Amino acid sequence: MLRRADVTRAEVTGAKHRALFALLVTAPLNRRSRSFLQETLWGFADYESGHQNLRRALSDLRKIIGADFDDILTVTNKEIEIDMARVKVIGHPSDGPFLDDLNIREPSFVAWRDSVRADPGAVKALCFVSGKRGPTRIRPRVCALPLTVPPGDTDLAIAGDWIAEETSRMMSRSSLLSVISHLSGRAMSQRFIDIVNVRDTLDVDYLLTGTMRRQGETLIADVDFTDVRSGTLLWNRHLSCPFAHFAEEASAWLVSVVQSVGRSIAETTLDAGRQTPLPDLPDHQLLIAGATAMHLPKLGDFLRARQFLDEAAARAPSNSHVFAWLGKWYVLSIFKYYSTDREKDTQKALDCTARALDLDPQSSFGLTIDGFVNGNILKNLDVAEQRYTAAQEINPSESLAWLLRGSLMAFSDEGQSAIKATTTARDLSPIDPFGYYFDSLASSAHLAGGEYEKALALADRSLAANDRHISTLRTRIAALHALNRGDEARIAAQDLMRRFPYFSLEDYRRTHPSADRRIGKLMVEALSTAGIS
Repeated sequence: MLRRADVTRAEVTGAKHRALFALLVTAPLNRRSRSFLQETLWGFADYESGHQNLRRALSDLRKIIGADFDDILTVTNKEIEIDMARVKVIGHPSDGPFLDDLNIREPSFVAWRDSVRADPGAVKALCFVSGKRGPTRIRPRVCALPLTVPPGDTDLAIAGDWIAEETSRMMSRSSLLSVISHLSGRAMSQRFIDIVNVRDTLDVDYLLTGTMRRQGETLIADVDFTDVRSGTLLWNRHLSCPFAHFAEEASAWLVSVVQSVGRSIAETTLDAGRQTPLPDLPDHQLLIAGATAMHLPKLGDFLRARQFLDEAAARAPSNSHVFAWLGKWYVLSIFKYYSTDREKDTQKALDCTARALDLDPQSSFGLTIDGFVNGNILKNLDVAEQRYTAAQEINPSESLAWLLRGSLMAFSDEGQSAIKATTTARDLSPIDPFGYYFDSLASSAHLAGGEYEKALALADRSLAANDRHISTLRTRIAALHALNRGDEARIAAQDLMRRFPYFSLEDYRRTHPSADRRIGKLMVEALSTAGIS
């Protein structure tokens, strides 16, 4: 059944019309080429006949849908796209075979339909975006309790409390987590630690607990990270060091602990999201699952990220963070060469950041993403600088603002300032599960600063985590070129073109903010010398 939700008895009954919607709803990025739709629904034999049939079907739908047609379907002479924000898919694969009531016998349609039936996971993920509304907690909540120490050891008690306080402070810098205050955690640690009691009292999803003890002159600390909803111990981290060196070694150890927190929450949440229908996914898993999935190299994960974020927006329509992340999704769709309409997706990104800032004008993250769109897509560098400055005035620990401001400085050939800003960003953000992105932009900053060995090292580290980030691939080629390692640069250029066959120097010159600057000219020279035209 295909019908309008706001008009009684406004049902679309035509089999081909309904099939057209099904093809669009299940499409990558929710768009299909006109030729694919024609051939799938009307066959290969007569192109002109299929062309006319598709035009007639669209005309019928325009009459049925009325004035909202252009809001739901975007039709060009090459492709058709559906806005999934205006669509709900109701039902479940267990209700019966996919599209069992559509009697369409075109071989291409039957083959497509049967492929979906054989692997219904993608359709299952679409089924009925939740109708939940109202106050929701959209970010996972974490609490770090002071480490337990033997009775009477005052120095160890202070050290155990400091570890919890510092861990809480570091975790709170992430826009993806909600962190219980250290004082609340300290109060809970005064009694016997019962996970169920902590969960219910503080309404937390994850808990850091641990112990400290002396063994002669050696201090030994263990930290456990637990999913309190399931009671699962996710990992343990161990520290053993001379007591005299505690401050130095514990600081580095805590960075590793906090990084493990971020990775663990991201990985377990995304794993749950891949296996769970959206309506059944807890509120607090949606945003971090979307943010994590959009930074993974595979197209399927990127598309799934949009579903997570759309669901988060449906459940929490007043949450500015969700719309800021949606804005970033549209920006990345352009950077990853998934977008087929750069102008349209740019406007959608701006609409999302405008919505985020309407909801919360003091959102440092919303300001940062708005700067991202203006600086990296629209090349409005002055506007981007204003947004990053405003974000840092509101929240000096907004790591992404530092990172993107550093990137902006690199675009403007302010190499040393760019290095300082991106270094600050990486120091402020040990918890983000997409560290490759921080390494990538830091690599560009070091390239702008003439530190080519460091730029290459950071690019290699970034690519080890995500080898489909085109900016990193370009920076690596430029660093190799600057280091007179031409053979390696040519191999890297071949790899870039294999991954992004549509990339060209003309595209770079036309779209990149730094194309006319010194670093941009270095990039063009490096890419050209390496064989990219």
